[in-house]
Amino acid sequence: MTRSIYVAAPEVQTGWSVIAVGIINALTREVSNIGVFRPLVHSGDSHDGFLDALLSMPGVKSTYEDSVGTTYDEAMRDRDEAMAAIVARYGQMKDNYDAVVIVGTNYNAATSSTELTLNAQIAANLNAPVCLAVSAKNRTPEDVYDVAEQALREFKRNHAKVISVMATRVDEPQRDGVLEALGRLPKVVTAALEEDPIMSAPTLAQQFEAVGATVVSGRPEQLQRESQGALIAAMTLPHVLDRLFEEATVMVASDRTELIPGLVMAHASGAFPQLAGLILTGGYDLPESVDRLIATVQHELPIARTDTGTFTTAAKLYSLQGRHTSSPRKIEVMQRIFNDRVDARALFDAMAVAPSGVRTPLMFEFQLTEMARAKKQKIVLPEASDDRILHSAAIVLRRGTADIVLLGKPAVVKAQASALGISIDGAEIVDLEDPELIKRFATKYAELRAAKGVTCEQAVEKFKDASYFGTMMVYLGLADGMVSGAVNTTANTIRPSLEFVKTKPGVKVVSSSFLMCMPDRVDVYGDCAVNPDPTADQLADIAIGCAETAEIFAIEPRVAMLSYSTGTSGSGADVDKVREATDLVRERKPELKVDGPIQFDAAIDPTVGKKKMPGSEVAGQATVFVFPDLNTGNNTYKAVQRSSGAVAVGPVLQGLNKPVNDLSRGALVDDIVNTIAITAIQAQHS
Repeated sequence: MTRSIYVAAPEVQTGWSVIAVGIINALTREVSNIGVFRPLVHSGDSHDGFLDALLSMPGVKSTYEDSVGTTYDEAMRDRDEAMAAIVARYGQMKDNYDAVVIVGTNYNAATSSTELTLNAQIAANLNAPVCLAVSAKNRTPEDVYDVAEQALREFKRNHAKVISVMATRVDEPQRDGVLEALGRLPKVVTAALEEDPIMSAPTLAQQFEAVGATVVSGRPEQLQRESQGALIAAMTLPHVLDRLFEEATVMVASDRTELIPGLVMAHASGAFPQLAGLILTGGYDLPESVDRLIATVQHELPIARTDTGTFTTAAKLYSLQGRHTSSPRKIEVMQRIFNDRVDARALFDAMAVAPSGVRTPLMFEFQLTEMARAKKQKIVLPEASDDRILHSAAIVLRRGTADIVLLGKPAVVKAQASALGISIDGAEIVDLEDPELIKRFATKYAELRAAKGVTCEQAVEKFKDASYFGTMMVYLGLADGMVSGAVNTTANTIRPSLEFVKTKPGVKVVSSSFLMCMPDRVDVYGDCAVNPDPTADQLADIAIGCAETAEIFAIEPRVAMLSYSTGTSGSGADVDKVREATDLVRERKPELKVDGPIQFDAAIDPTVGKKKMPGSEVAGQATVFVFPDLNTGNNTYKAVQRSSGAVAVGPVLQGLNKPVNDLSRGALVDDIVNTIAITAIQAQHS
């Protein structure tokens, strides 16, 4: 049975898009097939922008054509006919999805006087429970309660059931008061959601368009960056520099030639906030000498020129509002706010949305983010010079997955991020040449490696290597984990950890596992990346490490010790090694469900497992697959990945006292983001 929820508001400019986005995101962790439905859209050839943004979200499967009821014009012409069309269109699409999020009306000028009633009637006719959004902007908690209570009466009068009331655009000082006031409403899930400034921030391109500015410099992707506000540069340069803020769009008269180079240099220096862009007002051409001076600075700052004066330009920029769902960055901010403030489980219980029982790759990715956010950790990324690392850091910061430390020259790292059109605001940037840190790290390293004859002078040389620098930060507690390997080799990433982070007590070998995200579940494969030909003792360590990894990521460990024969059917050195390793695992972890030697088909297929190893707790239902050697493991995980479309997340390193994880040098941004989340989750258990 399809479950649904109708997101509605009693007025315009409620900011309820955060609720629609948040519910869809949260549903993605529960069900694998989500639809979106918009009862009314504007007439015309152009698409509804908000609906397009929701349909582009991961997990949403419905098409634009499936997701539209009818138009406002039709509703104005004949309300009853429009309602019939909405119900019919919804009835045609809803059974194709596990859950449907219905997004209420936009308060069209022609229907605004009866809009609340219209939403209530649609919700009742679609038999969809309602989540009501009420703006707290410029309202007392009691005002918020009154608006909500009046809206509830209207929904009840029209036989629509409201299961949740959420206040939006809440200022932090009034949060407790708003929640207390909403708590007086009967039998509804309540929440109070703030509005992050980025949610209503326009892009630089929108600002340039609003003031009729012509782009002088700046790549198209840079123009899609959000601006955090506008600033008039009308003072002397020192006073303007004092007033700069992150992602500001600075307006400066085009004949103030003494300010323009200074602003460009400030942006490029890394010592001042990174600007979104520069608008030159008044329409004057820059003198050739100033153009030539600016050209000598590698700045990547988007600059545009407008013929309008500074006052007119400022008035237009200060009144400009960005679209809430116009960028992935805004979507992620809204998801974070919803996740932080809403009890999704209580909301789904009210909707009666039951988990589907499957765990898709998309579900697992969102679960990783949620698990990491639950107890935020600090992850160091040594390879800040790589664009993929900066893009990944920006995503992690937006999602609130982890705190980030980037290694590199602060000015260089900031300038590179600005050139990419991304914000790494909130990241800590540590200079690899910081003399105090190098001295501290070298002293500690020489102490730890004294038995190997390492001197302080030799140790200093080690910390010119970013992997050693980052690993020592983890060792000393300046970071909780490290992710590297986008540029460095696996050996270069792991070597420092083996030298001084060391393995956990009782663990003899560092190993790896991959989290294999199949279409309906997540399995653990190990060791597929580190140990070429483990002994029986090492293989037992690997199996126990893989089981612990499975538990960390909420996978019940049922461990299959793989071989080319099952049970007692085969013999030989390779099978005997697996049999001995299985016995060692049972001895060390008697509570663990483990069986072997067992063939892959008997481990994964219930029918084969029942036939080849009847009565086994593992056969046919294994979740952890331990391969006898690296050759088998590496080839198998790649074969499964490429032939079945499984998503392989990893390798995840196991056995270290503190988490350090290696990336493939061909890693994509999504791979890096997931590895950071995995490392943060491991750090929670260190």
